Parts: sequence; C-alpha cells; structure tokens
Amino acid sequence: MADANAHLVGVNTAVAGIGLGLAIPVNDTTRRILAALMRDGRVRRAYLGVASSRAPLPPHLAERFGRRHGVRLAEVVVNSPAGRAGLFTGDLVLSVAGRPVAASGDLQRLMTEETIGKPVELTVWRRGALVDVIVVPQELVLT
Repeated sequence: MADANAHLVGVNTAVAGIGLGLAIPVNDTTRRILAALMRDGRVRRAYLGVASSRAPLPPHLAERFGRRHGVRLAEVVVNSPAGRAGLFTGDLVLSVAGRPVAASGDLQRLMTEETIGKPVELTVWRRGALVDVIVVPQELVLT
C-alpha cells in the first residue's frame, strides 16, 4: 500500500545515449540528508570499525526476538570504537540502541550523525550468552 504522504524526486539523465530515469523517495532519512547538506555542505556518518554480514539466529533466539536474522561481525578493526568497546569477531549483533538489526544495512542506517560521540548500547549474542556492549561511534572521515 502506498504512503499518502510519500513524495518522489525524479532525476532524468542520459547514459551513453540511453535515457535513464531515477526516482529517489523523500522520507525522514532523505529530509535529514538534505538538511545536513544545506546546513553543513556534507553528511556526517558515524563509524564503528566493523565488517559484518547477515546471519541466521539460533532457533531459540529467533523465537525469543521474533525474527530470523542478526548481524555477524566478520571483522573488528583494532583500536576502532568497536574494538575499544570490547566487540569481537564472531559476535552476533541483535540490536543497536534497542532497535533490531537483521542485516548489515540496518547497522549502517543506525550510524547517523546523532550517534557520533555518544554511548550506544549494542546487544550481542556471544558464546551462548546475551551481552550488552556500550560503544561510542566516532565520525567517519574519508581521506
């Protein structure tokens, strides 16, 4: 069902003589990005220092949390916010600041400007136990 309040911004471009139309939804995320671009000329993103992928939850966790997937940490960068907070390769992230994560994109979407420099609670499944870890994301700086 379409959202009656949804808007689209259409962008027409030509690639190698072939017309290509793109539509970008205007939602809360888009509004925040546009506001940041107008205010600061850039979009600030938070950085944890992890590489991750979607992973199935053990059956008892899937039943408890009402979903089938979480985010497995495939790598934790040494001396990154995640590393300093005590996250480990193999941890299965279930939630960030109380919000469920079921795919790497969910984790990335939650790393917004608002989380930079502020403590954020991650709930992870580690070696058969639920563990809450407090991480303080830093600003992602691309060089």
